[in-house]
Parts: sequence; structure tokens; C-alpha cells
Amino acid sequence: MKGFSRVIAVELRLGLRDPMSAYFALAFPLVMLWVKLRGGDRPLPGGVRLVDATVPMLTVFVVGLAGLVVLPATLAQYRERRVLKRLRATPATPFMLCGAQWAAHMLLAVLGSVLLIVLGVAGCGLSAPASLPGVLLAWLLGALSLGAVGLLLGALAPSGRAATVIGLALFFPMVFLSGAMIPRESMSGSMRAIGDLTPMAPVVQAIRDGWSTGTLPPLALGIMLAVGAVAGGVAVKALRW
Repeated sequence: MKGFSRVIAVELRLGLRDPMSAYFALAFPLVMLWVKLRGGDRPLPGGVRLVDATVPMLTVFVVGLAGLVVLPATLAQYRERRVLKRLRATPATPFMLCGAQWAAHMLLAVLGSVLLIVLGVAGCGLSAPASLPGVLLAWLLGALSLGAVGLLLGALAPSGRAATVIGLALFFPMVFLSGAMIPRESMSGSMRAIGDLTPMAPVVQAIRDGWSTGTLPPLALGIMLAVGAVAGGVAVKALRW
């Protein structure tokens, strides 16, 4: 267990030292929040304040970026540089390796989400969540599902560059269609229908519902659990050292 936590700490430090990873996970969402709110905190259709919708949405952006882009690229680069081949000679198992990578990258997402909430409260009048435990549960399940998809991508991608390209190709359509960038209230019915097919949509729905109403949608929670279990299990089995 001590070795496992040490690996997590090292990976987190490496992520924070990487300028691109640190910028997009920590600083870029803050810039997006400022851009979205610089025109005023106008209410969305349905009466929800823009800041109360935007901050929960952008926390999903942070989780998706860490899980679908940074995590698979790191894992694939380790394989490309033969780091995983050397780790194979240690007592580390595929489950331990995937678990440590997931935990380190999701801690990076925690930092990004906390910064968003602090800025939202201090500078934009963000309302308190209706159910803090509900929001935390939704965030954790979202990190589990999106991180598991990223692990699967990293386990199969032939190189770090390929993992980055594929991850970005998945991430950006999901962000725009799921409601993590554009509020679902402002989207057309066809866009919402397409976005509902992505694994990011239930994360957005669950976190926003937990924040605004305190009630979590059971279907969204079930989908996140299923995606996390299936994608994570396949990633551990398919991991190529």
C-alpha cells in the first residue's frame, strides 16, 4: 500500500510539472468560466443561474480532459519508452498500475475542480450545492467512468501521440454535445439526443442535478457504474506492457 501511494504521489507531481497538463487541467477551465460569465450572470431557460450551471459543467470538462486526454497519453508514452516493460519485472500488477494512474490523474482533476468552485464562490456568487454528498458521489462516479475509458484507450494505443489524437477526437465532441461546454438548455433537441449517447452526458446530468436539486438520476448513476466497470475491467485485461 505504501508503494501504491508513492506511485500516485510521483505521478501527480509529474502531471503538475508538465506545463500543458497543468494549464489545461487547472488554468484553462478558469479562463473559460471568466469568458462565459463576463457578459453577466443571466438565467438560462428554466431559471437556473448561468454560474450555477457553468461551474458544475466545467468540473466535468476537467474530469474529461484528465481522464480522456492526459491519462491515456501518459500510459501509452510509458509503454513507448519501455517504462511499463521495466515495471513488469516488479511486483506491480496491471490492476495496481491502472489504479495508480487513475488516482493520480483524478487528483489532478480534483485540484482543477476545487479551483473552479473557489473562483465561482469568491468571484461569481456561486450557490452552494443542494446536496454536497450527492455532488461528490456524482463526481466520483464520473471520474470512474471517464477515467476507465481513458485507461482502456491508453492500454490499447500504440503510442503517446496516437493516444493524444484519439483522446482529443473523443473529448471535444463529447464536451460540446454532452452539455459540459454548452448548457443543455441552450442546445437543440437533436444535439441533446446525440449527446445523450456519450458517456459524458450522464456525468453532466448527475452533477448538475445534485448541485441544483439534490436528487441524483438513478439511470445516470447506473450508466456511469456500468461504463466504469466494463471499460476498467477490459483495460486491465488488455494492458500491454
